[in-house]
Amino acid sequence: MKPFTLLYASISVLLYLAALPLILLLSLRPKYRESIPARFFLRSNRSFTKPGIWFHVCSLGEARALGPVLERLKERQINITTTTHTGFTEASKYKADVRYLPYEMFLPFWVGREDVVVVLEAEFWYLLFAVAKARGARLLLLNARISERSLPKYMKMRWLYSRMLAYVDTVYCQSEEDRVRFIGLGASNVEVIGNIKLAQKISATREYERPDSEVIVAASTHESEEEPMIRAYLDYVKRHKSRLIVVPRHPERFGAVWEMIEKMADGRSTSRWSKSKSFEADITLLDAMGELNNIYAISDVAILGGAFKADVGGHNPLEPAHFGCKIITGKHAFMQQELFKYVHDVQIVEPEELTDALVRAKSMRGSHVDEDIDLDTVIDEIKREDEKT
Repeated sequence: MKPFTLLYASISVLLYLAALPLILLLSLRPKYRESIPARFFLRSNRSFTKPGIWFHVCSLGEARALGPVLERLKERQINITTTTHTGFTEASKYKADVRYLPYEMFLPFWVGREDVVVVLEAEFWYLLFAVAKARGARLLLLNARISERSLPKYMKMRWLYSRMLAYVDTVYCQSEEDRVRFIGLGASNVEVIGNIKLAQKISATREYERPDSEVIVAASTHESEEEPMIRAYLDYVKRHKSRLIVVPRHPERFGAVWEMIEKMADGRSTSRWSKSKSFEADITLLDAMGELNNIYAISDVAILGGAFKADVGGHNPLEPAHFGCKIITGKHAFMQQELFKYVHDVQIVEPEELTDALVRAKSMRGSHVDEDIDLDTVIDEIKREDEKT
C-alpha cells in the first residue's frame, strides 16, 4: 500500500472512531435505519459474489439514470452500490446485485475483483478508487460533473483530487465546462458525452383522471419552500380556478407539511392523498413516494422545489418537461445547471415572485427538452473491458 493511501486509510479509521456516537444516534432515525448499519457496520452487506461491471451511484436520481445504460448491457453481470436508501430501492429494480457502499475504511477488505468500475457524477471516494484499481479493475467516471459553485472547494483540495483522478482511466463528463474543470484538477483522458439523464425513459406508472381545472404541482419541495408556494397559490386562485398538489421531497416531512397546509388553507378544501385517493380538493398533499411522474402527467404547471433555498441545488427538470408542464423554479438550481441547458421556457424566480410567475404561465407554452447525448462511446468501452476477462 502506498504511503499516502496508508495515511488516508488511517485517518479514515480515526474519523470513524470519533464519529461513532453520532453514527449510532443517526442509525436510530427511520431515514437511516437501513443504510447506516449496512455502510458503517456491514450489517447484511457482504461483498459481491460475482465479478462483473460495478456501478456506484449516490441516490435516487443517479440510480434511475442508469436505466438506459443497463438496458444496453443485458446478459452482463451487473453489480451496483449506493449510499442512500432511496438509491438502493431504485437500484433494486434492475437485474443486478445491489449493495450499500461501505464506509471507506472497510473497502480494502470488502472490494473484490471487478472487471470495470463505473462511478457516477461526483461520488469521489479515494479508497474506492485506489482499491478498485489495485484489484485490477478499469475505472471510469460517468456523467461526471463539477458545478461552478463547487469548483473553488475542489481546487482547494486539488492535492487530494489529483491523486484520486490519477487512478481513473477515462472521465466521461457532462459538458465542455466540466471537461475543463476536471483537467484543471489533474484528470487526463477526459471526454464530453453529455448528460446521460437525457437518455432516460420517462413515463407515468399509472393514469389518473385530470381534474376539471388547472393543476399546479409543488414538486420535490424542501423545508421552508412550501409556505411561499402555498401563499402564492392562495393569491393566484382568487382570480384563476386551479388546484394545488404539494409533493414533499422527503416522506418524513409529510406530517409537518400537512399541518402547514391545514393552517394556511384560508377556507380552501384540503385532503391527504393517502386517505382521499383523489385530487378534488383545492389543496392536496401527495403523501406517497413514486407518484411524481404520475402527477406531472395531469399537471399544467410545475413549481420545482430544491431551488428556492441555497443548500439543495435544485431537482431534475426533465421529468416535468417531458409531460409538457410549464416549469417555475428558483435561482439556486446549481446542481442541475447542465440539465436546464436542455430545457426551454423555464421561469426562474424568487419565492416572492411566484404569484406573478403563475400568472405569466397562463400565456406560456409548456417547457420542452432538446436531447443531446452520446452513450455509444462509454458503452463500447465498458463492453470492451468486460470482454477482456
